[in-house]
Formats: sequence, structure tokens, C-alpha cells
Amino acid sequence: MIKGTKIYSIITFKCPCCHEGDFFISHPYNFKFTGDIYENCTVCGKKYMLEPGFYQGAMYVSYGLGVLLFVSIWASCNLFFTSIGAWSQIGIFSFLIIFLSPLLFSLSKIIYANIFMKFDANAKSNYIKSKI
Repeated sequence: MIKGTKIYSIITFKCPCCHEGDFFISHPYNFKFTGDIYENCTVCGKKYMLEPGFYQGAMYVSYGLGVLLFVSIWASCNLFFTSIGAWSQIGIFSFLIIFLSPLLFSLSKIIYANIFMKFDANAKSNYIKSKI
């Protein structure tokens, strides 16, 4: 993964602008703070909440991730494990969607933020200069 790409920010859960500061307050499976983000980046000062209700659009990304998970389970069961029935596939999907929901929730937020925020290699130095 190359720093400066959107996939780097998404996989490492880092700031979409500087790729150094943390985006989330804690790990997705820390249920007390699942999906909670910092107000501003701790490194470059980028404001994460661009407008009130900004992350409501992440629901569409979450829906897409859920569909992707369903299609991948359905395709792998029908291609590689032909003896698995429909109810077993539904059970596998239900178990995985419940188990992966905190991760999918966090992924949808960071993906949505990366759609609207761009990488700036000088973000950290500009922020430091502005504080002086």
C-alpha cells in the first residue's frame, strides 16, 4: 500500500487528508466507541464533519458492502461448495453480517469520507505553520 492513495487511508483507518492521524477514536470492536470519529485530525487539523448529518450518506456505502458480502458468500457457496443448501447459506450470511457489522459500519464511514476528502501531502506542515 502506498501512502497517498485512498485505499491506504481506508485499510489503515487514517485521516483521508494527511494519512497520519487516526480517523476513529478506537478500534471498531470496542463497542463503547464503535464508529465514533475525532472531531478534527490530531495531526493536520482537518475537520472530519464537513456539515451536519454528513455521515448519513455512509448508509449507502454500508448497503453496498452488505450486498458485496452477500454476493460473495452466495457465489462462493454455489461455485465451491455445491452441497450447501439455501438455508445454510442464509445462516452463514446472517452469522457473518452480525459478526462483521461493527467493521462494516466503520468501513462505510471511512470510505464515505475518502470520497469527499482528498489527500494533501503538505497538510501536516500547513497545519503546524498555521499554529505558529
